[in-house]
Amino acid sequence: INASMFVAELSIGWFAESTALIADSLDMLADAIVYSIGLYAVGKATVDKANAALLSGYFQVILGSLIVIDIVRRTILGSEPESSLMIGVGFAALIANTICLILIQKHKDGEVHMRASWIFSTNDVIANLSIIISGLLVWWLDSHWPDIMIGVVVTLVILRGARLIIRDAKNELNQTCVNKALE
Repeated sequence: INASMFVAELSIGWFAESTALIADSLDMLADAIVYSIGLYAVGKATVDKANAALLSGYFQVILGSLIVIDIVRRTILGSEPESSLMIGVGFAALIANTICLILIQKHKDGEVHMRASWIFSTNDVIANLSIIISGLLVWWLDSHWPDIMIGVVVTLVILRGARLIIRDAKNELNQTCVNKALE
């Protein structure tokens, strides 16, 4: 779901000149990778699961940094985001992320790699709602600034989620080391 939405959102985001859609598309890519890493970690040792979550968090930081570059570029060079595409794709992404959230809901308090997936998916729903609001504001104000601002918000949500996951994974790794030392 997320890999397909990445391709669709990136393509439409580029065409629509929307920082918010491009930011969300990269978040969709990160989610597809996080889910893949999470699936890889199923059945593995706790340390492997924590390392998978840590890798996912670092990947989110990289994607967040790429979005910052696009925000700076669009702030300097300008853009004319297409509000109707932003709203439509925002709704499609919201549906996709809600489905993902429902699929992993029963594992949200599980192991560290599943907690990471839950945090990323929850952040995505927030980002999608923000994109829809941004599209409405772009249309209403006839300005690209709501798109830029929501791009910043989406980036902050991505980076916050990355920080939470990295912290959680490091705590899990530290706890595993302590437990092994006590054995």
